[in-house]
Amino acid sequence: MSINMQSYRKSYEKSSLDEHDLAQNPIDQFQKWIKEAEVSNTIEEVNAMTLTTLDTNGYPRPRVVLLKKVDANGFYFYTNYDSKKGKAIEANNKVSISFFWPALERQVIILGTAQKLSNEESEAYFHSRPKGSQIGAIVSPQSSPIPDRDYLEKRLEELTNAYKDKEVIPRPAHWGGYVVRPYSIEFWQGRPNRLHDRVEYLREGETWIKQRLAP
Repeated sequence: MSINMQSYRKSYEKSSLDEHDLAQNPIDQFQKWIKEAEVSNTIEEVNAMTLTTLDTNGYPRPRVVLLKKVDANGFYFYTNYDSKKGKAIEANNKVSISFFWPALERQVIILGTAQKLSNEESEAYFHSRPKGSQIGAIVSPQSSPIPDRDYLEKRLEELTNAYKDKEVIPRPAHWGGYVVRPYSIEFWQGRPNRLHDRVEYLREGETWIKQRLAP
């Protein structure tokens, strides 16, 4: 059985992108776009992003994670350092992150390097999470084989009982954050006839250079 998708068609006509109208700094432009995505009320998780790393066999491995902060330093997310993504970043910290907001016909692609956050930053975020999420970070040996779902459920029950009367749950040393420091950020806006608008920012020292790319 095969599924033929050759007849699938969509004309992108909602907006356009002129490089002269964009912010000089791509972080400012990204913050503008993600706010527009949020207020549009058409996207369930505007901060969902695809993080792509190279695994230890050299294969690109994408997965969706959640952006938790963006500032002049870059894009922040949190995970288990012993996971597949954590081990991949340890071996090669060059990564790609991308956002796709189909309702707005927009995409952002970022290339950069992932660096661990300080223990203080990871600690502060860990303890801002719901208690269940904190316990979940301890329960799951992320990316490691487990016998079955029951293994997780039993471990969750054990730790929930163990920490039920404790105000502070210790952050596991293998859990923390990264900041992706970008050197390239591309903004994509769908346009009719597949002649999409693409504008790329490239970092040169402390400045950013803008250029239009062919679709």
